[in-house]
Amino acid sequence: MRIPLIAGNWKMNTTVFEAVKLVNDMKSRLDAVTKVEKLVCPPFISLSKISEILKGTSIRLGAQNCHFMEKGAYTGEVSPVMLAGICEYVILGHSERRQYFGDTNEVVNKKIKAAISAGLKPILCVGESLQENEAGKTGEVVTNQMRGSLSGIEFNPGLVIAYEPVWAIGTGKAATGKQANETIGLVRRTLAGLYGEKAAVEVRILYGGSVTAANTTEFLSQPEIDGALVGGASLKPDEFISIAKQTAAL
Repeated sequence: MRIPLIAGNWKMNTTVFEAVKLVNDMKSRLDAVTKVEKLVCPPFISLSKISEILKGTSIRLGAQNCHFMEKGAYTGEVSPVMLAGICEYVILGHSERRQYFGDTNEVVNKKIKAAISAGLKPILCVGESLQENEAGKTGEVVTNQMRGSLSGIEFNPGLVIAYEPVWAIGTGKAATGKQANETIGLVRRTLAGLYGEKAAVEVRILYGGSVTAANTTEFLSQPEIDGALVGGASLKPDEFISIAKQTAAL
């Protein structure tokens, strides 16, 4: 049985003060939600402070990115070794990283290897653009991203995949539950081809892209979807807690 995972990607939002307030506003209520793994991913500057606040709770902590080198002359970057011991997860290959910062499949592949080596659990994001979706290339794009990003990497039980159609991220235009389930089914079949059926069944695959409290049940009631990577709604305590509670109730 795969334990559902509800992850909040705060993106480039919140000062340290705002991040502390946000966590404190939802900590006790979110901690009380059982049968679901809860994860928050604030900006780098707040990770250390938030890790102290979350000690002793069931709420996990993750980073939004990392470099693929342990150290060196890479001004402005944060290595997985720096994150180890502070957080448990790291989001890699997010469409915004791919679109704005040149994170190709090859770069994401190196980041995943480095993250695993440092003891972090990677959340690999895959997803197609609106143009690719309308051209019927969803399967081709997602499969290529999966194979390229995981090339040469042995199966890691901590691996999480997040399917995020680019056209649904931050647009308010979510895929339907059926659409998301079909693509996530393809993701799982691709995993089976890479690592075997047993591994594919074990991996949690999330849906991301304009997830809200209003559409959570539509997605999480689908058989292939094991949770959600939540963007804007994760910055609203009541909304994020509702998403976690609805997931637990399914």
